[in-house]
Amino acid sequence: MNFTLDGIRNSYQFSETCQDTVPQAMMAFFESTGFEDAIRNAISIGGDSDTIAAITGGIAEAYYGIPSEIRKHELTFLDERLLAILVEFENKYKPIMEKKIGKDVSVPIERDADIEVEKGSRESMMEEAVQAADKDTENAEVSAEETSSQKLFNFLYEDCNILRGPINQDEYKSYVTPILFFKRLSDVYDEEHEKALKESGGDEEYASFDENYSFVIPKGCHWNDVRNVTQNVGQAIVKAMSGIERANPDYLSGVFSSFDDANWTDKNKLSDERLKNLIEHMSELKVGNNNYSADVMGDAYEYLIKKFADLSKKNAGEFYTPRTVVKLMVMLLDPQAGDTVYDPACGTGGMLIEAIRHIDNDHMTYGKIYGQEKNLSTSAIARMNLFLHGAREFKIVQGDTLVDPSFTEGNHLKTFDCVLANPPFSLKHWGAAAFEHDKYGRNIWGSPSDSNADFAWLQHMVVSMDKKHGRVAVVLPQGVLFRTGKDGKMRKKLVDSDLLEAVITLKGGIFYGAGVSACILFLKREKSKNHIGRVCMIDASEIYTPQRAQDYMSEDDIAEVYKLYTDYQDVIERCKIVTLKDIKDKGYTLSTNVYIEKKPVPITPPSVVRDRYYASYKRAMEYEKRLRELLKEGGYIDE
Repeated sequence: MNFTLDGIRNSYQFSETCQDTVPQAMMAFFESTGFEDAIRNAISIGGDSDTIAAITGGIAEAYYGIPSEIRKHELTFLDERLLAILVEFENKYKPIMEKKIGKDVSVPIERDADIEVEKGSRESMMEEAVQAADKDTENAEVSAEETSSQKLFNFLYEDCNILRGPINQDEYKSYVTPILFFKRLSDVYDEEHEKALKESGGDEEYASFDENYSFVIPKGCHWNDVRNVTQNVGQAIVKAMSGIERANPDYLSGVFSSFDDANWTDKNKLSDERLKNLIEHMSELKVGNNNYSADVMGDAYEYLIKKFADLSKKNAGEFYTPRTVVKLMVMLLDPQAGDTVYDPACGTGGMLIEAIRHIDNDHMTYGKIYGQEKNLSTSAIARMNLFLHGAREFKIVQGDTLVDPSFTEGNHLKTFDCVLANPPFSLKHWGAAAFEHDKYGRNIWGSPSDSNADFAWLQHMVVSMDKKHGRVAVVLPQGVLFRTGKDGKMRKKLVDSDLLEAVITLKGGIFYGAGVSACILFLKREKSKNHIGRVCMIDASEIYTPQRAQDYMSEDDIAEVYKLYTDYQDVIERCKIVTLKDIKDKGYTLSTNVYIEKKPVPITPPSVVRDRYYASYKRAMEYEKRLRELLKEGGYIDE
C-alpha cells in the first residue's frame, strides 16, 4: 500500500488477480472524500474497472453510505425479483445514506428502525423505496456547530490533497499541522492589531506595542509576508516559523521545529508552485478567533487528527482516543475550577482539552494544565491543539515520563488533583531496571517486567495524585485485571490500598487501531464513607453502539455507564458493588465478570435436545433426497 493513484495511473494495466486489484481498490477508497469520489477514483486508473469499482463501492458504502440520488437511480435497474430481495434485506439490515454537508464532507445516516418498505409489485416497492431514501436524508439532523467544524475540516483536509504525490500520507500531519497553526497565529495577530487600532482611534504607534498582543510575530514572519514570496517559498516558510519561535521562547518554542520530518526546502519534494498552491488555498479562509470559536476550530482539528491516524495506520490507538471514552473518564474525575490536571502520556492533548471543557473553560484553569509526551512532534501537536481549543498558560513538555518525569519538586513528583491517561498498552523495553531503584519512589507496589509497563504507568499516576484530594482515571488493557506473576502481586497491593474506586470493562475493539479489550481504573484518595472498603465493578462490554466500520460508545452509552457508577448499586449483568474481602476471596482478580450476577440461563432437558437433534437430522436427510432428485431431473448426475 505504499503507492498513490496519481503514481500508478499512467502505468497501471489490466489484471484480474487479487494482488493487482484489491490494494488499488482500497487506495481508491483511502484517497476519497465520499462514495461517488471513491468510485471515480477506482474508474480513473483503468484496468479491471468493474471489479475494482465493485470492491471500492463495497468499502465506501460501509463507510460513507450511498447518496440518496444514486440509490434512487440504482433502484430503476432492478426487476421485481431483485427489488424484493433488496427490500427484504434492507428491512432487516438498515441501509446507510450519505449526506453531504460541505463540498467534500459526508455524514453517514442510518435508516430509522421504524422505516420499512412493504413487499408488493415492482411499482409499489419502487415508490416506497424512493420515498424511504428521501426520508432518510430529511431525518438527518446535523447541528450548526458540527456543520461548521466539518466544513472547516473539509477545507483543511484539502491541504492533504495539494500535498498528495510528493508527500507520503504518513507525513501529512507534519506539514498540515504547522501550516494551519502558522495561519491561525497570523489571523489572531491581525484581529488583535485591528482591536488596538480601534481602541486608539487608528494610532499605529499604539497598535505596535507588544502589550496589545498574545504573542509576537516579528517583521517578515507574518503569513502575508510568506504569501508575497514567489521563489524559494519553502525557505520563507521555515524563516517565518523559526522567527515566531525565537520571538516567543516561553510560549511557542519548538512548536514548528518539532516536526523534524517536514522538509519544506526540498524542491524535489515540494516545488515552489505546489507550496504557492498550498499557501493560496489556506489564504482563502481566515481562521482567527473572530472567524471560528475555539471549540469549532478544535473540533475540526480533532477530525484532522483522526484522519491522520486513519491514513498512517501507525500507532493509531496512541494517536487518537475515542472522545466519548475520554469524556467518561473526565466525568468520573469531575475536575473543578482551580484543580490541577495532569496527563503523563498526553499524546495530542485530547484528555486535557476534555478536562478544560468540563470546567467550562474557566480562567482558573490557566497555568493548571500539565502534560508530558515522549514523541517530539506529537507533543508539539498537543500544544497547538490546546491553543486552537482556546487554552492558555498550559505546560506541555516532551520527554519519556517513565524514565525521566518532567514535573518534579526536589526528589519527589509534583502532585495533582486529577491525573488521567491512555498510556501505550503493554509497552516493552521501557526502562524497568532503573524503575527498580526509582529515585522518586514510584515503585510503591513493585517493579514490573521490562516486557510490560502497564503497572509502571499506574504507579506513576498514583504517586502523582494529590495526597488528599487526588483522583486517577486510566485506560489499560484488561490483562491488568487478571494477569499473575509480578502483575498479580502488584494488583494485590493495589486492592489492599483501598484506593480503587471503580473498575469498568469496555467493549473490545472500540479503541481506534487497537483490537485489544480495555478497561478504565478509577482511583480516589478520599472515598465517600459508604465507598470505603468497596469497589464498583461495571461490565460495559455490552454498552456500545454498533457500526459497520467500527463500534463506538455514544453519549447515551457513557451516560448509562456513569449512572451505574453514581447509583452505586447492584444491577444484574451490569454492576456489582464488592467488598475488599470479596476480592481477596476470589484471589485478587479484578475481572468484572467474576463478580457480576448473570441472568439465569434456561436449562433444556436432554430429552428435548435429543428430539430436536433427530428432527433436524430428519429434515436434513429429506432436503438431501430432494436435492438429489432435482440434480438427477436436471441431468447433472446419473444414478
